[in-house]
Amino acid sequence: MKVTMEYHNPVLLLESVDGLNIKPDGIYVDVTFGGGGHSREILSRLGPNGKLFAFDQDEDALANAIQDERVVLINENFRFIKRFLRFHNVKAVDGILGDLGVSSHQFDVAERGFSTRFDAELDMRMSQKNDLNAYRVVNEYDEENLRRVFLDYGELKNAPAIARVILEAREKHPIKNTEELKQVLSRFLPTHKSHKILAQMYQAIRIEVNQEMDVLKEFLEQSLEVLKPGGRLSIISYHSLEDRLVKRFIKNGMFEGEPERDFFGNFSVPFRTIGKLIVPNNEQIKENNRARSAKLRIAEKI
Repeated sequence: MKVTMEYHNPVLLLESVDGLNIKPDGIYVDVTFGGGGHSREILSRLGPNGKLFAFDQDEDALANAIQDERVVLINENFRFIKRFLRFHNVKAVDGILGDLGVSSHQFDVAERGFSTRFDAELDMRMSQKNDLNAYRVVNEYDEENLRRVFLDYGELKNAPAIARVILEAREKHPIKNTEELKQVLSRFLPTHKSHKILAQMYQAIRIEVNQEMDVLKEFLEQSLEVLKPGGRLSIISYHSLEDRLVKRFIKNGMFEGEPERDFFGNFSVPFRTIGKLIVPNNEQIKENNRARSAKLRIAEKI
């Protein structure tokens, strides 16, 4: 595998790394290493005493490892950020960067089953070590859980009907690949917006397979614990479910409800928002069409 930007073209590369306000001798974490684009940019701003810890649960990303003594690449899910930093005797860091979602490489490798463009086995695992895959979700989940997946993660109003159709189809024989799944769901795919709806269906299954919402919550809560006061959090999200969680956590330090008030009636919040929401410009979208839905939020721990 070539170790190039072809693996994953980083979105909002300079903006997200600028947001970390890097100190040359600081300790930083890139929780979504991928092709190493963001990590290389961070390293270019670190001095000889700086340190970077990079996480990626996808074994394919290991081929892109950077040969630099300042880097530690950890082949694990970033939901374990606190555990593995402690393993490396790191209790606090100066900044954390996350580029959420699926990498270009994962979309482009047909057999991974992430893309609507290819016929492939129902997989969609970001880590091949995971037991749960798309085949099991589609063929083993009961009607209630299928309905939950498509409603909560695909935001599809006809989720109950989608769940029933999948159950009816798999009673005849298992749904083995993405092409069979498309055929089963074809009645819900009007020609003028079939790609968009199919993408929402894939997104729903993928999020369930990889527990993406739970992982993101666990990561954000731990990021608050491991960031130093004044440390920065720089997060790029790609759909409203992710962005909603990131926005709420940065604003309130929690995902639901409101934070407690202090003696003077002021909200006690853990972060200070840095700047406004950043989205790609037209040139960036032209260079990388997958950038069109990206949203970057930056926060500083108080």
